[in-house]
Amino acid sequence: KVLLDLEDATPAIDQKIYITTTDEKFALLYNMITQQNLERVIVFGNRRDETQKLYEGLQSRGVSCGLLSGDVEQRQRIRTLEDLRNGAIRVLVATDVAARGLHIEGVSHVVNYNLPLDPEDYVHRIGRTGRAGALGTSVSFACEEDGTQVPVIEEFIGRKLEYIYPPDEWLQPVPAAT
Repeated sequence: KVLLDLEDATPAIDQKIYITTTDEKFALLYNMITQQNLERVIVFGNRRDETQKLYEGLQSRGVSCGLLSGDVEQRQRIRTLEDLRNGAIRVLVATDVAARGLHIEGVSHVVNYNLPLDPEDYVHRIGRTGRAGALGTSVSFACEEDGTQVPVIEEFIGRKLEYIYPPDEWLQPVPAAT
């Protein structure tokens, strides 16, 4: 692996790590998206079943979203990406199948719902925002399950990341699914 100075490679990306618990992660995601009225967000999970659950959880609470994973047929993947591009959906929930080679203008936020096991995947994931001179935000959730990945990522990118606690209003209970 080559040491990569992410600051030079992606100066337009503001990177944050929210310290959270596994139980708070969904509320944090939902409230962050809805309270900031975010558009064109890509949320990365590590496993297909997790991304399916996230997709269903957001969709059932009125957040327009699409799913991209190895379980989704190519034809549907193309349609989902087009929906994100044209604003028909706000959020794309994806596995690392979408981390490389995906070029969508105007992705404001990339959320690492789960930190990737391979630090190189972190670089590819967050590179989906801050493109073509636009500013972007990368938010990663570090909980008891995957917080140990942070030092590995920091070593790989050659710098420390900012750890913060999320605002209390982002940890409020989410509405019931409909």
